[in-house]
Amino acid sequence: MRDEEREETWKAFRDLVNMTPAEMDAWLSSQQSRSAGQHQDGAESTGHASGRRILAVSRARKADLSDDDYQHMRKVAGYIRRHLAQRPSGDLRDTRWRHSLMNWGHDPLK
Repeated sequence: MRDEEREETWKAFRDLVNMTPAEMDAWLSSQQSRSAGQHQDGAESTGHASGRRILAVSRARKADLSDDDYQHMRKVAGYIRRHLAQRPSGDLRDTRWRHSLMNWGHDPLK
């Protein structure tokens, strides 16, 4: 990955992931987090697994991130953008939509 692509990915990730590592850690420990998203055969949801990786990336030093980390960061930014475009109407506080986004590190109520 070129340096410009890394920088663009870093900026998009930092702009869209608006939960702090402490907030994400607490959220990912909750039952609401574990129940949000798509589950296959009772396994952990894709978003919850991604959230654990986002947390690790958020805590890492930029210089220590691999190309694979940057690819995941691009995936996260793309997911958040697509999901935000599907914003439902009404009170969003306790919706699966919000909970799914929070698994990906974005709280739309912040």
